[in-house]
Amino acid sequence: MIKRLIIALVLLVLVVGGIVGFNVFRDNAIQQFFANMPVASVTVATAKVEPAPWTPGIETIGTVNASQGVDLTVEQAGIIKDIKFAANQHVNQGDVLIQLDDTVQQADLAASKAQAALDQQSLDRAMELQRRGVGSEVALDAARAAATTSASQVQKLQAVVDQKQLRAPFSGTIGIPKVDDGQYLAPGTIVATLQDLETMRADFSVPEQQLGLLKIGQPVGFGVAAEDMPFKGSVVGIDPKVDPQSRLVSVRAEITNPEGNLSPGQFVRVRVELPEEDGVLAVPQTALTTSLYGDYVYVVRPTEAKPAAAGAAAPAAASAAPAQPAAAEPALVVKQVFVKVGRRSEGRVEITEGVALGDELVIAGQNRLTNGTPVKVDNTVSPTASANAKAAPK
Repeated sequence: MIKRLIIALVLLVLVVGGIVGFNVFRDNAIQQFFANMPVASVTVATAKVEPAPWTPGIETIGTVNASQGVDLTVEQAGIIKDIKFAANQHVNQGDVLIQLDDTVQQADLAASKAQAALDQQSLDRAMELQRRGVGSEVALDAARAAATTSASQVQKLQAVVDQKQLRAPFSGTIGIPKVDDGQYLAPGTIVATLQDLETMRADFSVPEQQLGLLKIGQPVGFGVAAEDMPFKGSVVGIDPKVDPQSRLVSVRAEITNPEGNLSPGQFVRVRVELPEEDGVLAVPQTALTTSLYGDYVYVVRPTEAKPAAAGAAAPAAASAAPAQPAAAEPALVVKQVFVKVGRRSEGRVEITEGVALGDELVIAGQNRLTNGTPVKVDNTVSPTASANAKAAPK
């Protein structure tokens, strides 16, 4: 009985030991497999750190207005006889836009001109009689006064007739007419708006700390988006007073708008260009990653070479191996480097500390990287190359 018990116990120990040994062998094999399994390389785009010219700027937002723009009104009341313009028509300075009924005024003017002509004839006759010595000074003075009064009356009535016409005060584009033929028009009623769209102006504000950087004549860029500023202009006015409430300074710039793409009242982004600087270390903003611990970049570096295995078999294997072609490119890995950043402008950021000239930074594909990840460089998918292709003239 005891013998059978011992045999069963031995068999149980052997079975349990085999199971435990198999599990240990399996776990060790799995560990060895994953430890020796090569890590897949991540494809990234890179850019080298090189000194480049830097054009700093002051970026803000503003509102566009026409350099000349008015709401047109009439001085005299009357019935509209003729509207001589259409919406969005270009008019020249002095063109008649609205003609009011001036029948009564024209009749008064004709009568006044007739009286002025008669008085002028009386003056001429009195001057001739005075020259012959048969006319008195009193009669000449009375004739001269009557002729002057009649001429003044003609000028007055002519001014009244002119006020029955609304003329363009300057050349520009006129808006939608807000009146109709036959309508009674009272003084002060807005007829339409007239805007000179050839030259625009933009009003914007900058912080008081940047007031010293502004000068009359500085170039300014304008656009709907910060990445695209096709409109150019210059600073024409700087308010000498800082708003004590907002601590902002009002600035006005003039914009050329030959194609009429800007409209009065439109919102625009503004960038005042400051003097260019040379030798600034600036990289694309896509190279920079921000975290709770600070800003960092990924620097691409060659993998450090592993030491060769020692032993006598190495030389023999080397001598037996056939001749190989030139060595392949070294494997690359990335290293996470924390940096200090400075100014940002036009999609680039200034690096003041953390990288050196010639460093190759990852600018696309960072979301799959960690410190030490092997990488392959493929700059055909570089976002900077795409941006340059879009910016290139067609």
